[in-house]
Amino acid sequence: MELITLVIYDIEDDRIRQRVSEICKDYGLERIQYSAFSGKLSRNRREELFLKLSKVVGRQTGKIIIQPLCEKDVKDQKVIVNEKKSDDLAEENK
Repeated sequence: MELITLVIYDIEDDRIRQRVSEICKDYGLERIQYSAFSGKLSRNRREELFLKLSKVVGRQTGKIIIQPLCEKDVKDQKVIVNEKKSDDLAEENK
């Protein structure tokens, strides 16, 4: 069963941070913030992702959180603060 998977990271080294981003994209995850991705992954794919990211970070300073989420909880609990709609952006650009 695939669950929505949230990957959040805080990594100091630019090269490693870029590599983590590329790996997340390779797994079909979508960037939702500069250092955050989400998408559906099976348990096995999450484990593979964990192993790859662990190998990339190695002994460098950094933190990565891989959090599976129930789709119902995501829909019911999702709150977005101050997201601008395309209509709002068009109005600002006039």
